[in-house]
Amino acid sequence: MNNAFNIEQAAPMPRPHSDLARQSCGRDLTAEEAALAVALERIFATGTHDFAIVVERLTADAVVAPLSGATTWTVDLLEAELTAINASHDEAYAAHGFGA
Repeated sequence: MNNAFNIEQAAPMPRPHSDLARQSCGRDLTAEEAALAVALERIFATGTHDFAIVVERLTADAVVAPLSGATTWTVDLLEAELTAINASHDEAYAAHGFGA
């Protein structure tokens, strides 16, 4: 019996954790998207998950909506912005694959 290691039979190496953090990003975030992400993380970190309160805080902090440029947030605007951003990332991922 031959116990020699066969590289072709080896499992592929897992991606580094730094890659996995961006595994679904087909493009980089815009500055506005990054600012919205930071603002949402800050709001959610306080334990707030009620979107009515989230949009009040986004408005109070004058966070610019990435696509519309609005600074007066509503729940409908937040949903529309996040839906459009997600669709854009899905399209970029489909076109470019793993990582940006």
